[in-house]
Amino acid sequence: MNHPTGETPRQLDFFERHLSLWVLLCMAGGLALGKGLPEPTARLARWEFGKESHVNVVVAVLIWMMIYPMMLKIDFGGLRDVARKPRGLLVTLFVNWLVKPFGMALLGWVFMQWLFSSMLGWIEPDTAKNYTAGLIILAAAPCTAMVFVWSYLTDGDGPYTLAQVAINDLIMVFAFAPIVAFLVGVSGVAVPTGVLVTSVVVFIVIPLVAGWLSRIALVRTRGIRWFEQKFLSRFRPVTIAALLSTLVLIFAFQAENIVSHWTAVLLLAVPILIQVYFNSGLTYGLMRLFKVPHNVASPGALIGASNFFELAVAVAITLFGPTSPAALATVVGVLVEVPVMLSVCRFCNASRDWYRRSLPAT
Repeated sequence: MNHPTGETPRQLDFFERHLSLWVLLCMAGGLALGKGLPEPTARLARWEFGKESHVNVVVAVLIWMMIYPMMLKIDFGGLRDVARKPRGLLVTLFVNWLVKPFGMALLGWVFMQWLFSSMLGWIEPDTAKNYTAGLIILAAAPCTAMVFVWSYLTDGDGPYTLAQVAINDLIMVFAFAPIVAFLVGVSGVAVPTGVLVTSVVVFIVIPLVAGWLSRIALVRTRGIRWFEQKFLSRFRPVTIAALLSTLVLIFAFQAENIVSHWTAVLLLAVPILIQVYFNSGLTYGLMRLFKVPHNVASPGALIGASNFFELAVAVAITLFGPTSPAALATVVGVLVEVPVMLSVCRFCNASRDWYRRSLPAT
């Protein structure tokens, strides 16, 4: 991949570069754990905060360990800068909150409920509805953490990317639950509204507020340089360990379901792949149409295509349980997203000169 300035292309670190491999290893380890130790795994899956809450204690703690450090990175003070050039943000919000969730609801119905279930008979109708519900939950949560990696790889405008993420997170507090409740309900699956609202409070509101307050207090007392270079770096191994451990547990809880329906993983990948490439292409094209700079358009295209899979997994587990088809659908999103998003990064970089020809001369 040629870099326009002749500099060395930016690279992921060792863990991020091989994230798909780690996910595959976690998948294999989880399946081995679930099949080799079914009774202990089942007891662990039943360890919930309350009866019928579907909030697994271990998974909830691990997801908190992932989400809280992400929220620490968000500087809401950067929102002021976006007001001067709002076109890129408006395109991103249009794709994230209208095209993506409603488009995935359509894709889920077309592929899971109509083609794979009604037409071909590969999936039971109720299972197909639950797969659709999981896909909707996955698409309704815009990406937060990995966006910074994608922005880095495409020479994105860092402060603008941060502002886009911050605004998405604020909108998510209010819009995520209603969108999921509506679209999942339309797909034919009953959604317990109270449980959904609880999951939003537990997995979005609390870590968002905790991260915001922690950031303000620590920056004021120790300074921004210490906060970014010292404090945040301490969370990296914790976040990685929590992510991998969560995947192992999810695949362990899903072991029987995956082994019995291994083709479901391949089938679920179809609408996810279509969503990623369509949404990234739509966002990139709209950004070019509206003359948005490339260093805003590329991260915007990647934000419009990727998902906050940590939150999606947590919500699917909370609503439907750790062994549910909906939870499996969100986990497949993790497996598919990383290599696909890297290919979108490569496209954005390769098309940089073509994109810039549409912009006014400076």
